[in-house]
Amino acid sequence: MFTFLRCCILPALKLYLLGAKVLLGQLFNKTFKLPEMPQQEGKVAIVTGGGRGIGFEVALHLARLGAHVIIGGRDEQEGLAAVARIREEQREAKVEFHSLDLGSMQSVRRFVQGFKNRHLPLNILVNNAGIMLVPEGRTEDGYELHFGVNYLGHFLLTWLLLDDLKQSGTSDCFSRVINVSSSAHRIGEIKLHDLNSSEYYSSHAAYCGSKLALLLFSLQLQKELRSGGFPVSSCAVDPGMVDTALYRNIWEPLRLAQGVIAQLLFWTPKEGASTVLYAALSPALEGEHAQGYWANGRRQMTSPLTFDPQLQQDLWETSVRLLGLQ
Repeated sequence: MFTFLRCCILPALKLYLLGAKVLLGQLFNKTFKLPEMPQQEGKVAIVTGGGRGIGFEVALHLARLGAHVIIGGRDEQEGLAAVARIREEQREAKVEFHSLDLGSMQSVRRFVQGFKNRHLPLNILVNNAGIMLVPEGRTEDGYELHFGVNYLGHFLLTWLLLDDLKQSGTSDCFSRVINVSSSAHRIGEIKLHDLNSSEYYSSHAAYCGSKLALLLFSLQLQKELRSGGFPVSSCAVDPGMVDTALYRNIWEPLRLAQGVIAQLLFWTPKEGASTVLYAALSPALEGEHAQGYWANGRRQMTSPLTFDPQLQQDLWETSVRLLGLQ
């Protein structure tokens, strides 16, 4: 009983208390307003989960600035509708949708191969798609859903696109990888011996752990890029608590009240997208100035676990092994 409480009930309580703290912070702090960004003509951006919510706002803004935007997502109808909405506003927008299921490593590889066949540059990769508090389940490759979709799918996508990012960057205009994490990383844990959460399953713990993994990956990727001298930067962004469909699986009493709470305290998808776009586009964050963890337009401190270089390296090597990468 004690183990069940510690592994299943405690993570839920921690996450909801953290959520309350974040909402109070949003109540008493102004949202970051994205300054005017330079035009992106000739640049290519991939945005995962760009069919709705934060991802859609990121894709829309990039298209407004003239970038060629590729939306990757699982829901074709939703993705094509997003393309149509963007083109309604920007008739000449270069935007398209391609199928990408981050819970399928075969789908990720197929998406990347399709991109590479076109011989396009890749200047911006926004790893935005995610799931939260879904019931226990496995991806088609056998990974716990949060770990597989939020983290491992994005790890593979980024790894396979690294050569394109490196070739597209220059010494004065780095390519950028933006990983959309969450304040939930602060209460996440990484159990390298049990990444599939097979001992005692908690969707709350699994979600927090996946966002911690994404942040650890972002930091380790920056180290790898810097040591190789490549013109690519990597950072993580916390968009805040945003009024999107991500929260449809929260505790039922809270879900019933979410409509009222969201209107009062949640940020809009456009507001949530502001720091993501700032990290992806700002000239002030050129090169290694972009590295780190960004929230509400500022670089912020992360949890102590993220500073553990051995954990960063071990997770990286474990991920490479799981995916059969060289």
